[in-house]
Amino acid sequence: MVTEPNLSSYEFIQVAEEAELPPGQRLFIELDGEPVVIFNIAGNLYAIADVCSHDDGPVGEGELAGFQIICPRHGARFDVRSGRVLSLPAVTDIPAYPVRVVNGWIEIGVPVR
Repeated sequence: MVTEPNLSSYEFIQVAEEAELPPGQRLFIELDGEPVVIFNIAGNLYAIADVCSHDDGPVGEGELAGFQIICPRHGARFDVRSGRVLSLPAVTDIPAYPVRVVNGWIEIGVPVR
């Protein structure tokens, strides 16, 4: 089950125009110096850190199976909706970020400090 974050505890940052990310595609960005990948799955946007918690390598280029991203090196699986680890060899979740579209712009939420 994916739980919705309390959006009042996030600051949203404009990262790209919505037209840059059509359904079925992914977009790689940097957010506060960290690599992030945004997925458009059937018109719904999801963002996770582009790092596998197993070996700290990029995960965003991996195969997408439904809502699961499969690490291209060792096969660990993560839920793109929540960052939750789903299979070994990874055992730790990866960061997930709330995503919204405002006036045609994709915005990613970062926790308010």
